[in-house]
Amino acid sequence: MSKINCLIVDDEELARNLLENYIGRLPHLTVVGKCRDPFEALDALNAQPVDLIFLDIQMPGLTGVEFLRTLKNKPLVIFTTAYPDFALEGYSLDVTDYLLKPFSFERFVQAVNKASELLALRKTVAASPTPQATAAAAKDFILVKSEHKVHRLRHEDIYYIEGMREYVAFHTPSGRILSLNSLKGLEEELPADQFLRIHKSYIVAIGKIAALEGNQVQVGKEKLPIGASYREAVLARVF
Repeated sequence: MSKINCLIVDDEELARNLLENYIGRLPHLTVVGKCRDPFEALDALNAQPVDLIFLDIQMPGLTGVEFLRTLKNKPLVIFTTAYPDFALEGYSLDVTDYLLKPFSFERFVQAVNKASELLALRKTVAASPTPQATAAAAKDFILVKSEHKVHRLRHEDIYYIEGMREYVAFHTPSGRILSLNSLKGLEEELPADQFLRIHKSYIVAIGKIAALEGNQVQVGKEKLPIGASYREAVLARVF
């Protein structure tokens, strides 16, 4: 069974200690942090990977519900609270389970088992390639219609693709090939592990990027702009 990194967020020390004790009884669970409030929890989430949060609801400054709404990429969450009135709202936020204090170790294990199953399902889905990805990986070329011809362009021969209104230009070692196509369609067709959209007008071959200079990438002798909305993805994927 895979290890599960757990974060405890509760303003009551006794509650934190109880959860730490329960977690310690299950060998596949690890406590990576104990936080008194959501503000400490934000720091903890930024410091290390967290798979599962045991989250109290009624806390000073920011409630567990409010905190959960601020998270963009949420780990699995199990609410732990003495107030049953929040159960419906908790489930509307897609929490894994709702433990009403005081809860037994048996009830705790039931919630953890549910979280473990969900995490295993997520990993299975993430590891399974989509049919489109499988098909793209199976071939190393793309067919491009241009000037009454059909060109068989190998992926490795494409430096970058430039959007030009209703046309696109494939930049290759042998020159430029114009085709009636769209960058959006090509972005879906080309293998995502080899090509990256860096701007509303450009898709580049990741392996052909030589350098980053300000808000531009160098591909061969050309310097191509990085769009503001694409910069984070470019930095994460390439640099």
